[in-house]
Amino acid sequence: MAFDLHTFILGVVQGLCEFLPVSSSGHLALLQNFFGFTQDGLLAFDILLHCATMLAILIFFRREIGRLLLRWTAGWFSWSARQTVEWKYGWFILLASALTASIGLPLKNTVEKMMGSSLAVGCGLLVTAGLLAIVPLWSGGEDAPTGGQGLRPREEISLPLKAVIAVGIVQGLAVLPGISRSGSTIAAGLIMGMAVGEAFRFSFLVSVPAVLGASLLEAIELCTDGDLALPAGWIWAVAAAFVLGWIALKLMHRLVLSGRWAYFGLYCLFLGSAAILAALEIF
Repeated sequence: MAFDLHTFILGVVQGLCEFLPVSSSGHLALLQNFFGFTQDGLLAFDILLHCATMLAILIFFRREIGRLLLRWTAGWFSWSARQTVEWKYGWFILLASALTASIGLPLKNTVEKMMGSSLAVGCGLLVTAGLLAIVPLWSGGEDAPTGGQGLRPREEISLPLKAVIAVGIVQGLAVLPGISRSGSTIAAGLIMGMAVGEAFRFSFLVSVPAVLGASLLEAIELCTDGDLALPAGWIWAVAAAFVLGWIALKLMHRLVLSGRWAYFGLYCLFLGSAAILAALEIF
């Protein structure tokens, strides 16, 4: 399989930026515009990159996802299973996902137009910078470790309904390039009363159906149109997105629990301002 530097860079950026609060879509849009790539030839490639980073989520949360699916499914047949935290968690994820879809799907055409505009992406990055700037005002509290540890007992869980609704709405708006999905959803959870670890956990668990649904819809559309072109060296880019995505997810976990992830707002402020100034040809 041939190697292409530009394609590989896009995979590296997707892996590093998908989970850190800096907007992978914003970075990909800026780079694609800089490299002169057209969106029509990158749709299938974008789907593969997002599936690669989603695989990193599935591996990181494999025990929690497995237990969640098992007990939520069992809840349809067992009263005792309906008393578990996984039954409640499953319905919360479905509620948030429904809200995400109701907001994100109508924005599809707007997103495609914004991806080609450095000015729009820059404005989105400034929104992310603003969200991260206010995060320190909500400590969210500490809770149990996240990632392969299982969901906590029902009496200890901190998952307010208003927070679930806020996360679902914000995730729908985060389809706009430049607005970080992870940063905005974790911030929304903290502001609405989630504990730090719970906000991190719910943010990434609720991203799985959103990415799966969006990727499936895009794949169906591509198959219908017959536009399945992939850039040269795509397999190396997908591999890089998976490996670096898994590393970035572990790093994001540590940063969120330590409270140091909000400093990424300064980076978003700098990059967003630079993108806007470049789009306006000020320098």
